[in-house]
Amino acid sequence: MFLEIMKSEINNLFSYEEACISEGLNLVAGVDEAGRGPLAGPVTAVAVICDFKKITPRVNDSKKLSDRVRRLLYDELKESLIDYKIVNVSETVIDEVNILNATKMAMSEAVLNLNPKPNAVLVDAVKLNIPFKTIPIIHGDALSYSIASASIIAKVSRDDYMLALSKEYPEYGFEIHKGYGTKHHIEMIKKFGACPAHRASFIKKFV
Repeated sequence: MFLEIMKSEINNLFSYEEACISEGLNLVAGVDEAGRGPLAGPVTAVAVICDFKKITPRVNDSKKLSDRVRRLLYDELKESLIDYKIVNVSETVIDEVNILNATKMAMSEAVLNLNPKPNAVLVDAVKLNIPFKTIPIIHGDALSYSIASASIIAKVSRDDYMLALSKEYPEYGFEIHKGYGTKHHIEMIKKFGACPAHRASFIKKFV
């Protein structure tokens, strides 16, 4: 059983994990992605195996956290996890196979490269074809500690990727919007055209 004090601090996000452990599935992976919606950059998937003896307070759905808090938790989580894997699937592949399939590719690769291998995999909404018991959970990043942990690492990792990309293509403002379709970003696409980081299938009506 998890420490009740720790559970209360992070809104008891452990019901799915506890259900798995009660079935003898002790190594539970959480999987989430960042970047399905942007007009540019990769989709980033992360799979984690949490050590439930090293729970990190304040973990929650990354969308509910400020950038500062996400980055603090990012560093804490990387030190506390049994293992984690980060996988980027490029805009080129997204254009070739579509964003849903690219997301599944990234998630599956992240899970398959975990060491040790999980007994069960909690996934935010997406169904994966992998050789493990897999439980898709709608809004899983708000309901599962493991998925929330993956969501934080995915978000910070992808944001850092886009910050680096902004130095290569400064005219688009990637450091501000991280590739999402803001008014400014769309205006810059119309002004400068697409760069190699843009998803051609996402920006057809702007170029």
